[in-house]
Amino acid sequence: MLVLRSSPASPFGRKVKLTAAILGLLDRIEIVDADTLNPGDSIRQQNPLGKIPALILENGDVLYDSRVIVDYLDHLGGGRVIPNGPERFTALRDQALADGIMDAALLQVYEGRFRQEDKREPKWVDHQADKVRRGLDHAEAHLSTPGQNLQIGQIALACALGYLDLRFGGRWRESHPKLVAWLADFEARVPAYAKTRVTP
Repeated sequence: MLVLRSSPASPFGRKVKLTAAILGLLDRIEIVDADTLNPGDSIRQQNPLGKIPALILENGDVLYDSRVIVDYLDHLGGGRVIPNGPERFTALRDQALADGIMDAALLQVYEGRFRQEDKREPKWVDHQADKVRRGLDHAEAHLSTPGQNLQIGQIALACALGYLDLRFGGRWRESHPKLVAWLADFEARVPAYAKTRVTP
């Protein structure tokens, strides 16, 4: 059995879970929560960076980060979410955009979580928020038409939007109506999206 170290709120862990669900591999994966702030958690031995998600293979090897894990799962599942040919690079580029939105959103959350209010740097927070805004504007203009086949860029984008719902009250929805409709279509097509949702 494969073991996925993650946490329920991690958008990158959710990307792995959705990929596994779409590929029909969830029954081969045990999900074990990880506490990245706990020095005693074995995640620091499994991934020297102490980051999630990490996938422990049946032979004991560990894969990280989420991009490597989803590539591995796609290999196991018959290559259905990472296309071949020119479409491959489009899907990987779209995944990179969504991952970047998630990274910038996480950095904003961490700034509020780990720094005292008088130590926070508004310019840094604004810098990260602007990345999210530009990424969403691009996705609204170019990625908001549902694709016939689900691919990793779409999975990652759904996770990015879900994380913004969780941590930022879904404020993105007011200015990105095409993405709102796109996400509703994605959720209807991927039942695991609702099952992996975390509420504030």
